Amino acid sequence: MKYINVRTKSPYQVLIERGAIDDCGKFISEITSSRKAAVITDDIVEKLYLDRVLTSLRCSGFYCSSYSFPHGENSKCLDVLGKIYDFLCESNITRSDIVIALGGGVVGDITGFAAASFLRGVDFVQIPTTLLAQIDSSVGGKTAIDIKGGKNLVGAFHQPALVICDSDTLKTLTPKILSDGMAEAVKYGMIRDESLFELIESHTPDNIHEVMDELVYSCIDIKRIIVEHDEFDKGERMILNFGHTLGHALEGWHNYTDFTHGMGVAAGMCMITDRLADAALAERLRKCVERYGLPTGTDIPMSELLPYCSKDKKRTSGSISYIICKTIGTADIVKVSVEEFSRLMEG
Repeated sequence: MKYINVRTKSPYQVLIERGAIDDCGKFISEITSSRKAAVITDDIVEKLYLDRVLTSLRCSGFYCSSYSFPHGENSKCLDVLGKIYDFLCESNITRSDIVIALGGGVVGDITGFAAASFLRGVDFVQIPTTLLAQIDSSVGGKTAIDIKGGKNLVGAFHQPALVICDSDTLKTLTPKILSDGMAEAVKYGMIRDESLFELIESHTPDNIHEVMDELVYSCIDIKRIIVEHDEFDKGERMILNFGHTLGHALEGWHNYTDFTHGMGVAAGMCMITDRLADAALAERLRKCVERYGLPTGTDIPMSELLPYCSKDKKRTSGSISYIICKTIGTADIVKVSVEEFSRLMEG
């Protein structure tokens, strides 16, 4: 088993081990004195892993309840959040109990926000079952839901008490969902680690599982370092948003339906690199992204995407920040006016 210690204001561990999901009860019992747990998942993960998680929890002495909602980004909304609050009330969850997010990024985001706000804060555990969730959204304490105005505009910083990553769960992912996570892995290589980028570009979807443990560990450790330096996203942590400004705009334009987060990040990274970085670097990134079946751009007119960028949560009064990688392994935060960003993207 590999451990990563995340030293935020509320420190916690990330455990990485194949088969860890069947021992989750033991691991969770070591970080809480409570023996009451509420598990929140979606209707796909429910069929794959819920029984195994509940069995492990009960073997460790937990009284368990569970709630499942329809999968997909459209469930990361106020209506489902309200149903989760009702479920936690019906389960008699108190501040001393534990809430468990079992699933991908949508499950982790909305469960984390529910835990942050229910009773003004309840501990929660992340058991991420997708690559994107394992290497990105489950670590760092960002929780949120989407509203009509934009993606992740309502949320809270609420660090998990524990993160359990079982690489075996990634074997059940569809090629599309695996590629979704690979977009974030490429991002980590671009912003901080050229050797990680080289590892990714030297593999394919057919053999990436051979190095999955190494990949997951490297990505999480990069995020760990950045989050420790900037827990509340005031400075350095913004580099994790490479590709996200345009990526979130693409998701919003598609109404969060047929265009996934990973697709948006991949296209966003390539689009901004094409415009603002060296042509050879842009080509190398484009080839790596294409290797995993991800988009490198869009036919949507920039004039239609820019209004979504102006609603982005990374925007401050009259300005917006974007991330650019001029070389692989380094990233710069650039703050410009919304008007200047529009000119750069339309040029």
